[in-house]
Amino acid sequence: MHTLFRSLTAATIALASLATPALAQRDPAYQAARAAGQVGEKPDGYLGVVGTGNATIRAMVDDINLRRRAVYTHNAQTQSSTVEQMAFTTGCNLINQTVVGEKYMAPDGSWQTRTAAAPLRDARCV
Repeated sequence: MHTLFRSLTAATIALASLATPALAQRDPAYQAARAAGQVGEKPDGYLGVVGTGNATIRAMVDDINLRRRAVYTHNAQTQSSTVEQMAFTTGCNLINQTVVGEKYMAPDGSWQTRTAAAPLRDARCV
């Protein structure tokens, strides 16, 4: 019984940590900043501030990135990988999932606006 409780508790915590980034990214402030080109996806799997941003935008990005790192850390531990590998793979996918008009960081470090064409991604992205 004790082992079952510990397993259920661990599973609940894991699910909660995985859901948190998705919920944060549904925040209307995040969506507005994304649509306005104030934030964009980076190849390292983290969200970036495009330009200087303001304190509110920077705080939101920091919060989302902390949540992402927690997910990457959890996934790395469960999949015998590194946090950096998990973040990079996710970054490849998140950049690929941007839609027309959204910002993303190209491999050369420049911010790009997504067009109908495929985004510029690191050659290691599959």
